[in-house]
Amino acid sequence: MTMGSCEHLQEYKATHGTNSFRIIHTYFIACSSADARRRKAKSCVCHTCRLHTPRLHACLHCIYFGCYGAKHIHEHAETKGHFLAVDMVHGAVYCFECGDYMYDEQLEEIARKQYKKSKKRLGSKTTNFSSWEPTEVEIEILRQNPKRRKVEMKSSIGLRGLINLGNTCFMNCIVQALTHTPVLRDFFLSDQHSCQVQSQDARQCLVCEMSRLFQEFYCGARTPHIPYRLLHLVWTNARHLAGYEQQDAHEFLIAALDVLHRHCKGYSDDILLSYNSQLNAGTSDSNGSGNPHHCNCIIDQIFTGGLQSDVTCQQCNNVSTTIDPIWDISLDLGPGPPPGGNSNSNSSPNSGFSNSPGTYEPTSLLECLKRFTKPEHLGSSAKIKCSTCGSYQESTKQLTMKKLPIVACFHLKRFEHSTGYHKKISTYVSFPEELDMTPFMSSSRNNTNGYNNQVIQESSRGLSCDNKYSLFAVVNHMGTIESGHYTCFIRQLKDQWFKCDDHLINKALVGDVLNSEGYLLFYHKQILEYD
Repeated sequence: MTMGSCEHLQEYKATHGTNSFRIIHTYFIACSSADARRRKAKSCVCHTCRLHTPRLHACLHCIYFGCYGAKHIHEHAETKGHFLAVDMVHGAVYCFECGDYMYDEQLEEIARKQYKKSKKRLGSKTTNFSSWEPTEVEIEILRQNPKRRKVEMKSSIGLRGLINLGNTCFMNCIVQALTHTPVLRDFFLSDQHSCQVQSQDARQCLVCEMSRLFQEFYCGARTPHIPYRLLHLVWTNARHLAGYEQQDAHEFLIAALDVLHRHCKGYSDDILLSYNSQLNAGTSDSNGSGNPHHCNCIIDQIFTGGLQSDVTCQQCNNVSTTIDPIWDISLDLGPGPPPGGNSNSNSSPNSGFSNSPGTYEPTSLLECLKRFTKPEHLGSSAKIKCSTCGSYQESTKQLTMKKLPIVACFHLKRFEHSTGYHKKISTYVSFPEELDMTPFMSSSRNNTNGYNNQVIQESSRGLSCDNKYSLFAVVNHMGTIESGHYTCFIRQLKDQWFKCDDHLINKALVGDVLNSEGYLLFYHKQILEYD
């Protein structure tokens, strides 16, 4: 965005004033009343293709809405000579003559007033979107420190090693993955955390410590950081991880997310009901409500997905659906029937495939996901009472994704703990740099084989993109189940990869990442949908 008004916008204001911008902003952007929201829902369609599109722009010269992606607003600007349009999500003014969004102080003031009115009428403490503005103190600090750090392709900002405090490599890897999670990084570096821990000592808040960690990582320092405060807080809030013994990185990730979630702002009965209504819309016999993980804190906004479980009665085909929140997807690597095969009895309740003897082992992340979402026959020893039949019947169970998280974490279950023995599964499992989750969505559910083959073929040809993810971090475990060491690959900027081995940070190739064993795989959604 150009930080100043262009001559075309200045000329427009001198001729037409700011009333058109005020009307558009009041009724279609700030939406300070129920009538305005209804009007926006009904009217916000492209006047050319008649579709609801995510980047709709309103012409400032006339009554025309056009989508930016399909360039209908561009065509309108060229044919009509109307070169100014307003983005209908954030209210930014785009000049087609200059080819950029323009910052205009007068229009920004109008927008601020409209947001303030909307906030007052809706009775909310915060609005969905508000632009950051420096305080007088921050302005003075900027004046006293004119030198700026510019982030370039060769920049090392954000890369910092972590000292191993005694078998804490498991913690260091998860910290590296979290500090390089794009949306989480943007949240903390924009100073959006407001401490909600009911304690006189703010140092007890893990979210505050994460905020300090982000400052340490992105301040430009190159010496390794000593995360002793973080370790102390983890020990205090997750006592099962206390001590200097080697811990499981996956267990630490879940514990850290849980503590961050509990220390975050966002618990509300209204939020619980709204989230459950969203997840359970259109399902029958749903029991997914009342889960304490449903909130609007930053952790749940980024990491929480909805896992749908459909249990189908073999007698009457009645489907009972439950939807549960998840922070990760754990995928079995042990032997079992192939994804397209028939499931037998004696199956694991959450594995998504039969536990009956077999020689097939998955060799790719996609095969793991196919097995995870394949219908599983529960067998005669696990009959479930059907609400339609009124009696206990055999059934099949299928797991699919109802709601995808912004960050999808896949846990490859390499550590097997059985009665009498423990072992590590070192099978190589390939995983892609880009992943499309469309075939594994509830909307793609196919009762015959667990996933829709047509959807998978379309996905492989790149025809669907709404549910595509990009790999940004991989945690690896070297060694045996008794003794080993964790390292992590992280993606910096667009396509630069680095290997983090405690205090050591080395440049890596994407081939090194994709050829690694893989224990925890972190994917970030390519297209974000803002409410």
